[in-house]
Amino acid sequence: MMGGGGDLERRAFTELRTSGRRIEGYAATFHSEARMGRYVETIAPGAFTDALGSDVIALLDHDPGKVLGRTRSGTLRLTQDSRGLAFSLDVADTQAGRDVLALAERGDLGGMSFGFQVPKGGESWTGERRTLTRIGLKEISVVSAWPAYPDTSLALRARGNAAESRQRRLVMAEFGVWA
Repeated sequence: MMGGGGDLERRAFTELRTSGRRIEGYAATFHSEARMGRYVETIAPGAFTDALGSDVIALLDHDPGKVLGRTRSGTLRLTQDSRGLAFSLDVADTQAGRDVLALAERGDLGGMSFGFQVPKGGESWTGERRTLTRIGLKEISVVSAWPAYPDTSLALRARGNAAESRQRRLVMAEFGVWA
């Protein structure tokens, strides 16, 4: 899984916001450290620039059979700001979508995650520290288990009713690598 190209890697985060049928938050944050076994990994600002124009899907637990949305259809929107990779997802009325909304309302979700590949030249190493500078983003996932990175967010928002939206910050239970 170490760099250079073909292997799909997954990382997860833990802060979620929920209200209504829209989920919003951060799928990844810059400068947050994740202990990946023997090394520590961080994401550099701007690492998702190439991904913003590509077709990225939103999944439940990285399961390609549980599609929640995608950028190509406009049901998933991605932006990159100074904090990280922000997303807004219009959740469909499917079984997977209903499950996500129900778990989010109860506060039972583990956080957000993303599946990616590191293109050639997209990482740098200093001893046991890996910095991701370019990320080939394939998918983001709402995860029900344990994330690797801290400081992400997910919110369920009712359209046009910001007063009812609420923010939930989920505490990371333990480290998880998704392969």
